[in-house]
Amino acid sequence: MTYRNILYTLEEGVARLTLNRPDKLNSFNTEMHAEVRDALERTAREQARVLVLTGAGRGFCAGQDLADRAVAPGGEPVDLGDSIERNYRPLVLALRNLPMPVIAAVNGVAAGAGANIALACDLVIAAKSASFVQAFCKLGLVPDSGGTWLLPRLVGNARALGLALLGDKLPAEQAAEWGLIWRCVEDAEFAAVVDSLARQLAAAPTLGLARIKQAIYGGWQRSLEAQLDIERDLQRELGRSADYAEGVAAFVGKRKPTFLGH
Repeated sequence: MTYRNILYTLEEGVARLTLNRPDKLNSFNTEMHAEVRDALERTAREQARVLVLTGAGRGFCAGQDLADRAVAPGGEPVDLGDSIERNYRPLVLALRNLPMPVIAAVNGVAAGAGANIALACDLVIAAKSASFVQAFCKLGLVPDSGGTWLLPRLVGNARALGLALLGDKLPAEQAAEWGLIWRCVEDAEFAAVVDSLARQLAAAPTLGLARIKQAIYGGWQRSLEAQLDIERDLQRELGRSADYAEGVAAFVGKRKPTFLGH
């Protein structure tokens, strides 16, 4: 597929997917959704070891391009549920299910679906000038792209309701203080911090990191007893992996491990 709305690279295990509609604050249209789906499939197929998702220009993502869904063919109102089912639902699930860590590098405003797509990633790093806005209430809508599920789990019901009902801008620094995101960094340090973290994760035992994602996300729906069973089964699998053998050998030999990701 030829990309017109995103940029995609894969170098030394680090895949970088940049939403590239800066004149529209990287808001999604139908074409961009198709390109992102293709890029995420490539990321898994080409065995990247970490994915960095970011935006071009001064924003991360302003959510849905409303001009792209103003009316359906024939002048009828667009079925927003159909748009969610075809585009945003598979996008959020794909990010969560990728067998490698996903970093959301939030370089500017993340609004509406853009905010929740960032929160669906595994690690969210934001520049100090960035912000998060649950803009749905301004349009008479509910937070989508997993927002009603993610927000209360990340910050609790009181803050989730405040963000969703008021639609106020949440500065990145406060988002980090609330535990909504992993880290807020100074703008001048942002690119270097993201690159350093991406390289760190690309050199890590990828299969083990994928199973950490699987265990933690799945644990929200399981009892402690069931989760202990999952931990046992995953340790049994990982204990037979090449990366575990390398990690032990490196520890015993007092050297830096060289993980292959399997």
